[in-house]
Amino acid sequence: MDDLLPFPLLAIVGQPELKTALTLALVNPQIGGVLLSGPYGVGKTTAVRGLLDIMPLVAQETQDDAGQVQSVQIPMRLVELPLNARMEDVVGGINERVALEQHKLLLEEGVLSRAHRHVLYVDEINLLDPQVVDAILDAAAQGRTLVRRGAMTRLFPSQFVLIGSMNPEEGMLRPQILDRFGLRVWVAPLAEAQQRLEVYRRAQAFRLDPGAFRALYTEQTAALREEVAAAREILPHVVIPHHIESAAITLIQALNIPSHRAEIALFEGARARAAADFRSEVTITDLQRIAPLALRQRRSAELTTYTERMQHENMEIEQALASIIAPTASRPATDSKRHGKVRELESEAPAEEA
Repeated sequence: MDDLLPFPLLAIVGQPELKTALTLALVNPQIGGVLLSGPYGVGKTTAVRGLLDIMPLVAQETQDDAGQVQSVQIPMRLVELPLNARMEDVVGGINERVALEQHKLLLEEGVLSRAHRHVLYVDEINLLDPQVVDAILDAAAQGRTLVRRGAMTRLFPSQFVLIGSMNPEEGMLRPQILDRFGLRVWVAPLAEAQQRLEVYRRAQAFRLDPGAFRALYTEQTAALREEVAAAREILPHVVIPHHIESAAITLIQALNIPSHRAEIALFEGARARAAADFRSEVTITDLQRIAPLALRQRRSAELTTYTERMQHENMEIEQALASIIAPTASRPATDSKRHGKVRELESEAPAEEA
C-alpha cells in the first residue's frame, strides 16, 4: 500500500507559489482553478497528488435501499484525466456494454460528472485534443455537462476544482484557454544548490520508507487540513472593503488587462487567503499576494523565454501595486489573532532537512 501514498505537499522543497495556489484553490473553488506551467521533473504532479492529504469533506448525494436521496460527507477525491481520453470518456456517452448485451441505449456520465465537487487534474493539458479541452473548460464554467446522443439528452452536474499542468516547451495553450484559469504558477527549477540537494535527500527518504517519511510531516499536514476545512467555513463571511475593491480595479486597469476574469480571480483569491488566515475581511496584503498569481500571463508581452516573461509581468504588477498601495495602506485593516499555514507556504525560507 505504501506505493499509493502521496509525497507530502509540505515536504516539497521551495515552490511557495505552487503550494499556496493549490491550497487556496481547495479553500475557494470560485477562484477558477490553477494552471501549473514548468519543465519536466519540477514537482507539478507530485504537488497536486499531495493535496490528497489536506482535502476537506464534501457533500455527496446517495440513495438508500428505499430509493431515498441522502446527503453524506465524504473526503474530496482527486480525479485524474488520462491523456488519451476520448470525448465520450470526458463528457459521457452511450454504455456500449448495455447496448450490446441488452439492446438498449443508456447514457452514462463521464469524467467531468464523476469529478463533481472534487478536484479534476489534467496533466499535459496543452497536448489534449482542443475539443476535449473546450468541453472541460465549458463544464468548469457552467457547472454542468450536457450529453446528447441523437434524440437522447441528459444533464450531469459538473462543479469541480480544475487543476491543469503543462510543459510550455511542448506548446502553449490558446490565449482564451489560458484566461479560463484563475491562478497561474510558473514552477521553475530550484536555483540554489542546497535546495536541489535537499530535493534528492527527501525523494530518496520517501522511496526507502514512504510511511516513515510521511510521519515526519503528519502534524503539519493535519494542521493544514484542518485549516483548509475551517477556511471553507469562514469564506462565505469574508468581505472586501470598498477601498480594496477600488485598488484592485485600478490595478487591473493600469495593467490594461481586457478579461473580466482577472478581477474574479483576484477577488476570490484574496477572499480565500483571508479565510485561510482566519479573517473575515480582505486586506491590501491579500491583494499583493494574489495579484501575481491572478494577473500573470494575462498580459500580451512577447519575450524570449517563459521565465523572462514571468519576471517582466511580475515587475509590471509590482510597479502598479506600488502606485496604488500608498493611498490605501494607511487605512485600518481587520486582522486575526492567529495566522494560518498559508503564510508559511508563502515564505521563501531555506528548506530544512526532513
